[in-house]
Amino acid sequence: MHVVRYSQAFIPTLKEAPADAQVASHKLLVRAGFIRQLGAGIYDYLPLAKRSLAKIEAIVREEMDAIGGQEFFLPALHPAEIWKESGRWEVMGDNMFRLKDRKGGDYGLGMTHEEIFTDIARGELRSYRQLPQVWYQIQTKFRDEPRPKSGLLRVRQFTMKDAYSFDVDRAGLDLRYEDQRRAYEKIFTRCGLDFVAVQAHSGSMGGSESSEFMVKTEAGEDLVAACPRCRYAANTETATSRGPVAAARQGTRKDRPEKFPTPGVRTIDDLAAAPYRRPAEQQLKTLVFVADEKPVIAVLRGDDDLHEPKLQSATGATTIRPAHPEEIKALLGALPGSLGAVGVTGTKVLLDEALRGLEGMVTGANEDGFHLEGVSVPRDLGHGTFASLRTVKAGEGCPRCDGTLDVFQALEVGHIFKLGTKYSESLKATVLDKDGKQVPIVMGCYGIGVERILAAAIELHHDDNGIVWPLSIAPFQATVLTLGPEPELKAAAEEIVGALAKAGVDVLFDDRDERAGVKFKDADLVGVPIRIAVGKKGLANGQVEWKLRAGGGVELVPLGEVARKVADKVRSAA
Repeated sequence: MHVVRYSQAFIPTLKEAPADAQVASHKLLVRAGFIRQLGAGIYDYLPLAKRSLAKIEAIVREEMDAIGGQEFFLPALHPAEIWKESGRWEVMGDNMFRLKDRKGGDYGLGMTHEEIFTDIARGELRSYRQLPQVWYQIQTKFRDEPRPKSGLLRVRQFTMKDAYSFDVDRAGLDLRYEDQRRAYEKIFTRCGLDFVAVQAHSGSMGGSESSEFMVKTEAGEDLVAACPRCRYAANTETATSRGPVAAARQGTRKDRPEKFPTPGVRTIDDLAAAPYRRPAEQQLKTLVFVADEKPVIAVLRGDDDLHEPKLQSATGATTIRPAHPEEIKALLGALPGSLGAVGVTGTKVLLDEALRGLEGMVTGANEDGFHLEGVSVPRDLGHGTFASLRTVKAGEGCPRCDGTLDVFQALEVGHIFKLGTKYSESLKATVLDKDGKQVPIVMGCYGIGVERILAAAIELHHDDNGIVWPLSIAPFQATVLTLGPEPELKAAAEEIVGALAKAGVDVLFDDRDERAGVKFKDADLVGVPIRIAVGKKGLANGQVEWKLRAGGGVELVPLGEVARKVADKVRSAA
């Protein structure tokens, strides 16, 4: 319980949002006096933000402790050597902040702590009898984000709960992963988030399986494909479907591909337009990438888009990037716009699953200004390997049932990974199993973005007047204010505040010498869930005004009952 008097509090509210603020959470966190920007992607957390973040962290701790988690606090400053051991010093590239000490030693600011926790494990764990272990921390992380934006949604310094599990085998990892999944569901539910768990790409973290916990919001930068019928859900990085909505427009079958001139054609749309009139669904799109410094060719239907994480998964590469024009020219003899995989040897060719069996297709001839028609995928691209490469689109069939997929923007608030032995093998973290055999520890990793919960809650819960906090993470659960300067109103308000504090309620007491309208507007902007207003008319009848920020009208409540009513409401939302 905690009482703060508004007249003594630092709550610097603003009438206008910053000009660069695009999403609701950024606008309202600044306007309501929660944060201020220090630099690009770097924010000061003011007292209101600290109160809400502390409540989020308390919920996280309770649920982590409930599944046997033990809390650590590890350094944010890491020697380069430990990251070089795992191989990620190079993999992280420009995303990691790097610096040198006065002796010239290389260091990085931690983006995550797999290496550091594994280092502890390899130094202290010797036998299967010491397993399982579940370790976690709530700590500051750093990422040299190239395009910081959207307030706390894309930043360079942030707080993460990262947990790590250590088991002797994969059966143990499966149990720990399920424990974390259930704990995450409880955490996000308690924080007032409407979320979905989706299949995801593991990226630079590695591992065999991962799930993201996503909040549906237009402020999100991820795309999720979900089926409302069977509840299938996956990030578009891994999502599949029963195929494109429109069938491919196959052209005339030919005994062999035939070359025809296409001067000036550089894009799919160019070839679809007059005078060529080869629709995008009849074209083969050929893209060249470099995966772990080796070229790879991806081929899709002309009307489909490549999803790079799917290509990365298909190649098994640690790093992947689009090839440069000069690299493409050296490999295929032509520039983008005239590329194809027919007759290509010595280079890995991946074909999207949607291309199976297609005939009469058009592709580049690997000669600038020329294309091939009558291409048969089975006949002419038989040297390729099929893989899921395309981005799933709304309206396509669900891969699990006969429903159709919805595709929507979503914000990631948590991610869990089955790391397996990726880090224990590279860092040589082993234990003796029951048979006395030295085996690598089997690991899992589980992350939650603390500020992302804060921002996601605002994206989901706000209106034109300000934030509408869930009771569980609001900086204050109730606000008490007076509707005039009369001493009896202030005395009654003091009585209510004292009763609320005794009942364990966090209270913002608006004792300012301001008009009632100003107090109402600030209470709505800050988003305090319960508003208690003391006015002359109501008090004459022994009553005060009660209003929920989340909706509903003003209700008159007996002065002696208001503290119990607030406390009951707070308990019911816990």
